[in-house]
Amino acid sequence: MWNRPRFLVVVLAAGLLTLAGCAERTWAPDVDVQRALYSNGDPPSITLYTVQSTRSGNGAHSGLVVNGAHRALFDPAGTFYHPAAPERNDVHFGITENVLKVYVDYHARETFDVIVQTVEVPAEVAAQALSAIQAYGPVPNAQCTLSVSRVLSRLDGFESIPAGWFPNRLSDAFAALPDATYARITDDDADTNHGVLFEAAKNYTPNTASDE
Repeated sequence: MWNRPRFLVVVLAAGLLTLAGCAERTWAPDVDVQRALYSNGDPPSITLYTVQSTRSGNGAHSGLVVNGAHRALFDPAGTFYHPAAPERNDVHFGITENVLKVYVDYHARETFDVIVQTVEVPAEVAAQALSAIQAYGPVPNAQCTLSVSRVLSRLDGFESIPAGWFPNRLSDAFAALPDATYARITDDDADTNHGVLFEAAKNYTPNTASDE
């Protein structure tokens, strides 16, 4: 005779794994992606964004911006959207300065800071990173840091980054990289009033690929 409590635990665990494995697929048309591609002319770099609670200090989200032949945002399992930045499976293209400001504004508020850490890299590593984020595929809920850390750990020069689930641990590992810069962005907007630029962007219609 089967043990009912143990059976229920197994069923519930299986259900959670099934939910964790769900990921929304998004695929912007080629014409939109090509039109949006943006390069700012700065040296190739990789930037880690960590959203951190101001109350507990816990990490809440990880995102990655790769600046290479063009600049792209890997926002795995995120809810960010901008009409000027077409998305393909958690990778957003056309990351101009304006779009980047909207991304930060969307996350920074009274209860969350945004930590920004950047490392300059050779052009080949930036190209490697751009390929890696585009090949990763849609990311299931709660796996943002796992996917970002997996991408980083496979890049040349980032072998010290361990794959893992926790944003703060990833931020600490990134900080240990040679010449990594660090900035903390704060915003005293209340939770009910955060993401002002994000809300404005919803009604924005892009006219050019370089919306500064």
